[in-house]
Amino acid sequence: MQVETVTTTPPAPSASIPDVRLLFREGMARLGAAVNIVTTDGPAGRAGFTASAVCSVSDTPPTLLVCLNRQASVYDTFKRNGVLCVNTLARDHEAISRLFGGKTPMAERFASAGWSTRETGAPVLDGSVVAFDCRVTKVVESGTHDVLFCNVLSIEIDHARDGLVYFARRYHGLSAG
Repeated sequence: MQVETVTTTPPAPSASIPDVRLLFREGMARLGAAVNIVTTDGPAGRAGFTASAVCSVSDTPPTLLVCLNRQASVYDTFKRNGVLCVNTLARDHEAISRLFGGKTPMAERFASAGWSTRETGAPVLDGSVVAFDCRVTKVVESGTHDVLFCNVLSIEIDHARDGLVYFARRYHGLSAG
């Protein structure tokens, strides 16, 4: 088994220094994660992007965090709207994940599936495994991204759907049963 290790201690001048960013990205590719489409709608308009950087924070109150690159084309829309929905994708949602993860115009992204809304007005994907309708309550800058802390106002779960994860730079389906 090969294991890559990066040290934060400066190496001797003659030693080869690995590119920490490349090793970090490779390491993160080995950290499997649920695939989500994060959406918003409000005064700044409707937008959405594909994300795996979503995590639970607490159940009291129910809170998620979502990481959003400040250079993303959707950044200003999310920041101004202050609401979002985390739509966790099902096994058969790989194509829509690719649409929302690319340069496809926003109107085409949303035209590719059915949507509804809940309390915040953020789009909820029809057929998602789970949808968390949220209000952003805190934003923390870290490196190139903002970490959005989101209070969950409503949850919609489809227990019959199989999930979609991203691991080793590929999509994989997960069975619910």
